[in-house]
Amino acid sequence: MARMEDIPELYCQPYDPKIPSVCMDGQSRQPIGETGRGIPAGHGKPERTDYEYERNGTANIFMFTEPPGGQRYVSVTERRTSSDWAVAIKELADVRYPEADMIRPVCDNLNTHKIGSLYEIFPPEQAGRIAKRPEIHHTPEHGSRLNIAEIELSALTTQCLDRRIPDIETLRNETGTWERIRNGQQKSVDWQFTTEDARIKLRRLYPVFK
Repeated sequence: MARMEDIPELYCQPYDPKIPSVCMDGQSRQPIGETGRGIPAGHGKPERTDYEYERNGTANIFMFTEPPGGQRYVSVTERRTSSDWAVAIKELADVRYPEADMIRPVCDNLNTHKIGSLYEIFPPEQAGRIAKRPEIHHTPEHGSRLNIAEIELSALTTQCLDRRIPDIETLRNETGTWERIRNGQQKSVDWQFTTEDARIKLRRLYPVFK
């Protein structure tokens, strides 16, 4: 229950660019190429795609979103390992928010989402420097819907990934274009679910004291 209350409480805090809250989530994606030519549109019929296809490896999409600022960042990697997560945290600290005193990542409770992952791929001095910046907030078990990055991943899937994308480079280009357009629109998230709401609507999950 502590995590159930922690995340809404975090979202309700006043925006502070020195201590940004950044929601992050990942999604697997399989690049799929065409094996033949599609059937052109004509005579009132839309263009049709051959049902046959070829798998071109795998890919992972990391989504980062800063709800109050209306900004999101997309990173495409080949895998979703602890090392990939550590690289993503380093990018947040050194590239996205170099002036922030602290970064508050919100993420699910995968075993790869731990500060120790930094020490697996970076020298101790560098890992130690980066490790001082994040204050990680995990969503509760079976409560990933509290992660606003899931909303952005859903929007990305609907608006950008509703077709076959043949390879990882094309995936990077397409998601990069989507990121620029959506950031330009300043699409922010108005989060309404508070800690008080959790105590009322989810009271069945709380212990009963007599």
